Amino acid sequence: MVWSVLERSLVLLLRGASRLLLALLSLAQSFGPRNVRPVPPAVRPLLLLSGVELARRIRQKQIKCVDVIQEYISRIRDVNPIINAVVAERFAAALKEAKEVDNRIAEGGEDVKSLEESVPYLGVPFTVKEAIALEGSPNSSGLVSRKNVIALTDADVVTNLRKAGAIPLGVTNCSELCMWYESSNNLYGTTRNPYNVDRIVGGSSGGEGCIIAAAGSVMGVGSDIGGSIRMPAFFNGIYGHKPTTGLVPNGGQFPNATGRKAEFLCTGPMCRYVEDLIPMLKVMAGPNISKVKLDEEVFIKKVKFYSMEHDGGSPFVSKVDSELIRAQRKLTEYLEVQFGVQVQQVQIHKMKYAFQIWSAMMVSPETDGKESRSFKELMADHGKEIRPLWELVKKILGLSPHTIPAIGLVITEDLAKANHQSNVKLMNMSRNLQNEFSNLLGDDGVFLYPSHPKIAPRHHHPKLMPFNFAYTAIFNVLGLPVTQCPLGLSKDGLPLGIQLVANHHNDHLCLRVAQHLECAFGGWRNPGAP
Repeated sequence: MVWSVLERSLVLLLRGASRLLLALLSLAQSFGPRNVRPVPPAVRPLLLLSGVELARRIRQKQIKCVDVIQEYISRIRDVNPIINAVVAERFAAALKEAKEVDNRIAEGGEDVKSLEESVPYLGVPFTVKEAIALEGSPNSSGLVSRKNVIALTDADVVTNLRKAGAIPLGVTNCSELCMWYESSNNLYGTTRNPYNVDRIVGGSSGGEGCIIAAAGSVMGVGSDIGGSIRMPAFFNGIYGHKPTTGLVPNGGQFPNATGRKAEFLCTGPMCRYVEDLIPMLKVMAGPNISKVKLDEEVFIKKVKFYSMEHDGGSPFVSKVDSELIRAQRKLTEYLEVQFGVQVQQVQIHKMKYAFQIWSAMMVSPETDGKESRSFKELMADHGKEIRPLWELVKKILGLSPHTIPAIGLVITEDLAKANHQSNVKLMNMSRNLQNEFSNLLGDDGVFLYPSHPKIAPRHHHPKLMPFNFAYTAIFNVLGLPVTQCPLGLSKDGLPLGIQLVANHHNDHLCLRVAQHLECAFGGWRNPGAP
């Protein structure tokens, strides 16, 4: 890829401005108020069980569903004033549904085995990203003009989880229109990281990642068009899976992707315990689950592992933190020593252009020449189309209802559309990269790659390096399944992690590898615990 002089100059200018702003922001934050108390560790036993285990104990009458739901309600009330993750609750309805579960169990009309098969998550609490419809709950996607919109029905995945017996507790915060990697908007405010409230939770499923990590929910529903499941899962030290494209239904979201973008959007599970990933995915996918081999046993010794520690040096993206590189090397050493495999180090040149490829694919026209609905149109929400530069002026004057990242994305989208010749080259590069990955991974390969170049940044810092999401976004346009797996904590007590990538419809490979790694690296760590 040949960069023009103008593009190179712009990159250098942005880098210089970002460094200056970063220094000023860090200085300002160092003198800022520290009146937000830390998140207390979860100590109540019911909060420290997986969804699978909770369901088992409820079925076997070892615990009451009402007690489980009440425990989680109390936990949310304790931590939410600190982290601002849950933006609307349905506690009274959840308790009523829990009583119905206990009555069903007490009646004894169904044996334990039939309950496990028909309602595998009977009585288990979960939360839902606010952009995904939960009947009776807000469905604004952080857009001020939609503040009074209430979902009239459940999204497809919510319906599937409720049919499996799970009980929704409420909806969680996201970024404006789900297109930014800090969960902050002008409707609900900013969500704070449970490991350090000065840090971001990621986006756009940031509220989900946060409340699950804080033990206010055992599992949740997220969606991902550029890393919106995996980045929050990474920053909050939990598990998140972006399925193979088309595996899980996306119906019932706002905004819902149209045109080519529908090929990149994936809905998937987020959870604290790895043993919930596969059962959740089975429930969420419904009949489509037959497309993948989730019950197939995976022998780690027979898996071919490939590792790449950074993207090769994109001018738009930060260098990978040294702690993340060390964590990845520790993982490769573990695989080689424990299982006798050889982890092959690879350098895939096209990954350097991940952000440009993703941007080009997001504005690419349909095969019939039509364009999918633009971000500018979504921000207007059937109203008057915004003018991004004028909106930026209004923002500076405090008159715009939109966030700076949302306005910036519209500008970026307009610029990407204007560069047609470059987009054609990038779309060809995307196809070539997809073939390269397919040939590399086959049906027995797993690719190790950083979940993000930076450990959970401080609030607002993503504005200075807005394209760091490229590390996750590239796999959306490639359609590959990816599991974000926690790898312990940094020296500052912040989560580390890795992306486990497999070939199309080989979700079982990355999910099974993640199961092995939970034992070795500890999985989720209780925030605030010594």
